[in-house]
Amino acid sequence: MRRREFIRLLGGALATQAIPANAQEPVRMRTVGVLMGFANDVEAKARVEVFEQGLETEGWSLGQNLRIEYRYAEGDSARMQAFAKELVELNPGCIVGHSTPVVTALMHATRTIPIVFVSVSDPIGGGFVASMARPGGNITGFTILHASIAGKYVSMLKDMVPQLARVALMYNPDSVPDAGTFFAGAFMEAAAKYKVQPIIAEVHDPAEIENTITKLGSETGSGVALVPDNFTTVHRELIILLTARFRIPAIYPYRYFAEAGGLMSYGVDAVDLFRRASEYVSRILRGADPADLPVQAPTKFEFVINLKTAETLGLVIPRVLLVSANRVIE
Repeated sequence: MRRREFIRLLGGALATQAIPANAQEPVRMRTVGVLMGFANDVEAKARVEVFEQGLETEGWSLGQNLRIEYRYAEGDSARMQAFAKELVELNPGCIVGHSTPVVTALMHATRTIPIVFVSVSDPIGGGFVASMARPGGNITGFTILHASIAGKYVSMLKDMVPQLARVALMYNPDSVPDAGTFFAGAFMEAAAKYKVQPIIAEVHDPAEIENTITKLGSETGSGVALVPDNFTTVHRELIILLTARFRIPAIYPYRYFAEAGGLMSYGVDAVDLFRRASEYVSRILRGADPADLPVQAPTKFEFVINLKTAETLGLVIPRVLLVSANRVIE
């Protein structure tokens, strides 16, 4: 046998030998981006914790096969756009977008990187998906409250305060679907039904929040309803402080408003949405197409009443509300 043929045969034999048991293939590190609409506060941390726990359950381990890049926009649209571009430039396997304005910024930044949204009310109207069953593009996710919630808020305030004469629907038009018109229709219909004066209160900065609540406080029988909105979430302490100062009953979209001293809240379990989002992110990282993952509706809702605040306002809470509350803060 010639020397060249011997070397060729020997090399082929070595190549077919089994890989030693102690040899390991390199682990592929995947990157996920998360863009939050509000600040990096205790509520954001609760969402981050359950999101990471969900991914761990799905078989992902931070620092080993997964890296997560977080950004917090603090309700600022300019920061949302800048952070959206920044995350896209990292070329992650998936991006989680929290709230309508955040997903809008992400959609403008990429049409190819998969996006899983959380806390979006109107994904079809926002242009994020073609349909709930078959999103059709690079975006899918988890919705929150339907437009009808604004009408329910009027009803709940009227049950709580029978002498209610006027209600202000307060939001920042830059932070809610369709600049607020998404919720306005149901709000106006309910106001007419319950014979209360509807007030659309658009606020863009803390000064406008203070002016709006101060004016409402100058008239008896006033109430306030807030819809999901990054801006009002960021400024929730100011809103709760002012409604207490002027003795105005208010209803809020999330549990943490009532826990911070707000009268009552009704909305989805926002933390649970991040747990569910981790499942979609995992499926996408393993090859699923967001176009084929149906948009999911919320499955857990929370109704919280703050008894201490009600007593301060001199309100007697109707039994129908007490028995339906998931939690009563005393």
